[in-house]
Amino acid sequence: MMRAMYIIPALVIVAVIALSSIFIVDERKKALVLQFGQVAQVKEDAGLGFKLPFIQEVVYYEDRILGLQTTPLEVTMLDDRRLVVDAFSRWRIVDLVEFREAVGTGGEVQALRRLEGIVNPAIQEVLGSVPSNRVLSEDRTGLMNQIRDIARRQASNLGIEVIDVRLTRTDLPEQNLEATFARMRAEREREAADEIARGGEAAQRVRASADRTVVELTSDARRKAEVIRGEADAERNRVLADAFGRDPEFFSFIRSLTAYEVSLKGNNSSIVMQPDSKFFDYLRTDTAPELRPGPAASDLVPAAP
Repeated sequence: MMRAMYIIPALVIVAVIALSSIFIVDERKKALVLQFGQVAQVKEDAGLGFKLPFIQEVVYYEDRILGLQTTPLEVTMLDDRRLVVDAFSRWRIVDLVEFREAVGTGGEVQALRRLEGIVNPAIQEVLGSVPSNRVLSEDRTGLMNQIRDIARRQASNLGIEVIDVRLTRTDLPEQNLEATFARMRAEREREAADEIARGGEAAQRVRASADRTVVELTSDARRKAEVIRGEADAERNRVLADAFGRDPEFFSFIRSLTAYEVSLKGNNSSIVMQPDSKFFDYLRTDTAPELRPGPAASDLVPAAP
């Protein structure tokens, strides 16, 4: 019984010591074994590792590719235009010992600050040496590669590798945007005014052409109407002449009756003329007078239109 009292605590102590001497490295991590703050062992492969219990400690670092989103940075281009630029960088830890010496206990958080301090000056250096139109052209990829190369050389002292740097935004500063938008609005308004003026000119041409067409059609219609009216008058005269030629006496009688009807129409039944006027030939006798064109009917009755 007394022996069991000593064996069980001894086994517990041995288990604790054994567990304290074992550590596991995930495949997504790397590990440094530190002894009194100094690097005693580097463990980059996944699996079990061993260390001195209570004396050594294990610090884990990411073995995966990490990202850095820089803060917006205002850059003055070669043509004195200013752009607000931010970038996104991909990086990874390649030398654990050098990385530990560079960032200390700050780890990846401190590395992000140091790396941003490298990428931002690289952006200013590269973009400040080119005009703004190159940033917005096909040369943009080449400029990003230059920034990546500069950042890669400087970040190698931190034990990290810069894999890529990409510009995510290249905009005008806020105070310049309003001026740019105002200039764009003025340009669009000028174009709209030009279009309106051209439309008004085209509409005026169409109206003038329509008015000319109306005048031409009206004139042509009037000309045709006059021709038809003249032809009708000629046909009427031909018919009258033909009728007169067939029976002059009857034609003269009909013309006289028409003249009587027109002259005595309405309430006016008084006619002032000489009693021996030829107008009354058919009223004075029921026999046919001397053959003549008619009792002045053409003088009293205007020709029918």
